[in-house]
Amino acid sequence: MSHTAHIPSHRKPRRSASKTALRAGVAGGVLSTIAVAGAAGPAQAEPVTQTIEMPTITAGLSTSVAASAQATQAVALDLETQATEDAAAATAAKTAKKAKAEAVRKAEARKKAEAAAEAKAQEAAERASRSAERTTLSASTGSSDSASSSSSSSSSSSATGSAASVVAFAQSQVGDAYVSGGTGPNSWDCSGLVQAAFRTVGVDLPRVSQSQSTAGTQVSLDNLQPGDILYWGGAGSAYHVGIYVGGGQFVGAQNSSTGVVQKSLDYDPPSGAVRVL
Repeated sequence: MSHTAHIPSHRKPRRSASKTALRAGVAGGVLSTIAVAGAAGPAQAEPVTQTIEMPTITAGLSTSVAASAQATQAVALDLETQATEDAAAATAAKTAKKAKAEAVRKAEARKKAEAAAEAKAQEAAERASRSAERTTLSASTGSSDSASSSSSSSSSSSATGSAASVVAFAQSQVGDAYVSGGTGPNSWDCSGLVQAAFRTVGVDLPRVSQSQSTAGTQVSLDNLQPGDILYWGGAGSAYHVGIYVGGGQFVGAQNSSTGVVQKSLDYDPPSGAVRVL
């Protein structure tokens, strides 16, 4: 048995190397700061007699710092994602706006094309209706359209007096636009033009073609005089009127495609005529 007595150790357990190095670094920095401050102080300064306990960076604090960094990174990622989404939304909105404008342009072009086609179809229907009316009238009277227009040309005479004023007004409107319900001064429908022409000589005619076709004395188409009102359709149910200007010619507001024109009776032979003057 050993005669040496066992003496218990009073040494404290060693700290881990990393914690010891970290605390030494912090303590060294603080002591350096204190030493510099002491050197800069007055020579008679009293010696430091207190020990400053420095905070220890623990594993919990390290974890908190790491979590804060992760949170900051997550916020930055969210902001970047939001910016990308906003840019994509702006691009999509711009594309949609451009597509809408293009669709509107195509719709307007299609609408204009349909309106033009409808006007042409209407004109064709009017011509067909007039042709059918002339056929019926020719069958009932036993005379042909060509014979009527030829005799009208041979019996025409120069306009005089009030008739000359009516003819001059009508001819001065040639080239104006046709507008349904138009009464001038630069656009007309058929009865609006006839009414305005006769108003220049103090004659107040009805507004519509049906009434104008019975406003005077019925005359045959082989005995026309300048200033006579020509009508298409039946007397009292006429759908179109014009003014005979002599020389086998008439002036009328025909349709939206032609406007106000001066044409030969052969262009569109009338059904009948009335004399107001």
